[in-house]
Amino acid sequence: MKVIIPVAGVGTRLRPHTHTVPKALVHVAGKPILGHILDSLEPVGVTEVVLVVGYLGEQVIDYVRENYSFQVHFVEQEERRGLGHAIYLALRSIGPTDEPFLIVLGDTIFSGDLPGVIAAQTTAIGVKEVPNPQNFGVVEINNGHITRLVEKPIDPPSNLAVVGVYYIQHPPLLMECLERIIREDIRSKGEYQLTDALQLMLEDGEVMKTFPVGDWFDCGSPAALLSTNRVLLERLGREVQIPGSIIIPPVWIDPAAKVESSIIGPYVSIAGGAQISSSIIRNTIINKGARVENILLDASLIGERALVNGAHTVLNIGDSSSIEMVL
Repeated sequence: MKVIIPVAGVGTRLRPHTHTVPKALVHVAGKPILGHILDSLEPVGVTEVVLVVGYLGEQVIDYVRENYSFQVHFVEQEERRGLGHAIYLALRSIGPTDEPFLIVLGDTIFSGDLPGVIAAQTTAIGVKEVPNPQNFGVVEINNGHITRLVEKPIDPPSNLAVVGVYYIQHPPLLMECLERIIREDIRSKGEYQLTDALQLMLEDGEVMKTFPVGDWFDCGSPAALLSTNRVLLERLGREVQIPGSIIIPPVWIDPAAKVESSIIGPYVSIAGGAQISSSIIRNTIINKGARVENILLDASLIGERALVNGAHTVLNIGDSSSIEMVL
């Protein structure tokens, strides 16, 4: 089974962290967002991954090659022209194929019955009820079948949002529809959208169903990332003990991190190479190589190799930053 994962987005809402790290490699609950996605796909029988890279794409390439044994292909999207364009580039690189495949967006941590979806052998789209469907692609259904798709509608036909997980039973038809939206310059919100190509597939007679996504974790903003961190840490249920420090679960502390004379937790992730001393930290993500000393931190994101010292505060600082709080 192939899976296409677009990871070319810039992640502007996660700045300053995405100035130096692509959004897909931002850490949450002990590993990059992309790591959570790839780990969830292994039990499904995925053997080949096509990653559409762009901004800081070489970091994504290095991470996947160092940590996974999938057969991996990388396709560069030099211009960000929309999700439909990204999938078009991926399919063009694969070449003509009748083999069904998955599409999973590179910022979508989710849970769902993918084996059941694949076994049904029908094109299917993961959906979830949301209170604000106008912010998403939306499906309209009748008797369990999708009858219409629309991207970020002003007047949504339903509250079933497309969450970024797709099973495509007939790749040649999708490619034909993607080629059409590009050839005829069919855009929504200024971009070539996958939703528009899927709508053309419907109009050409493709049968599409929805499947429910149980968990759908947003990682697109600092607040959302911290919320996702909390939920994932609760599910990990990992016990950590460090002599000389108090650990309040749930937390994730990399074995290569150093913690001294501190109170850590709840809801804290500390990456490898980080050094924490004489601090109280809760509801916070601390990235690789950061140093945190003599501080009370809450609801904060600390970038790689950042240095933070002193006071009680909420911080969102990027890689290689240095902050000393003076009272």
